[in-house]
Amino acid sequence: MTAKPVSGPAAIAALPRNRLIGEFSLWSADLANMERDLSRIEPHADLHHIDVADARFTPGFLFFPDMVARIARLTAKPIHVHLMVEAEIVEAQTRQFIEAGADLVTIHAENGAAGLRAVKLARELGAEAGVVLRLETPLEAIEPFLPRVAFVTLLGTSIGVKGQSLSEEACPRLVEARALMRKAGREPDIRLAADGGIRHETVPLLRAAGADTVVLGSLAFGDPNLAQRMAWLHGLKAAA
Repeated sequence: MTAKPVSGPAAIAALPRNRLIGEFSLWSADLANMERDLSRIEPHADLHHIDVADARFTPGFLFFPDMVARIARLTAKPIHVHLMVEAEIVEAQTRQFIEAGADLVTIHAENGAAGLRAVKLARELGAEAGVVLRLETPLEAIEPFLPRVAFVTLLGTSIGVKGQSLSEEACPRLVEARALMRKAGREPDIRLAADGGIRHETVPLLRAAGADTVVLGSLAFGDPNLAQRMAWLHGLKAAA
């Protein structure tokens, strides 16, 4: 078992602010060799990203609490669980994944009032909370969440499908989201994340549009020189 130096809100607050955060999507790991892949990425990851899907809110099933509990015992890095589930189960799932070891749970704004209750519950249970938005949902949907969250994640592709190209709307939506964060007086407190369509050519664009973190899949897991890849990512400059 690997001991975490800090967990929950303290772990999320401690993430770097002077460079792009490396958030590794474990959906792109070799699931039959998860422990091996976790060992490989541990020196390079700032944050592990775990997608959870109920096969109703998005196609297919992804990850479950027992597996997250096992992962939590193998890493000292914070765990970010992205809940892609229907509103009627989002509160129960929030509790289950925090009990399994999630430090940050992001809730879809499309879950509405149930999503706001789940954000409140996450904080009550000692974890950090975030809000995430599908590509087709207007940005205004995040506004009720902004006073209560530490992460805003915007999907840049259709939900739940690997290998898609980044939407042309992704970068303008990041700019708009940052403006909403600023309007709410929360810009210094919230990390803005880009998820989907993450490629060598798109990461600089997303960073320039305001992303504080990108969710890395094959770009990281498929790179034979991960140290070099992360040095490149950390060197990308934010918009002036």
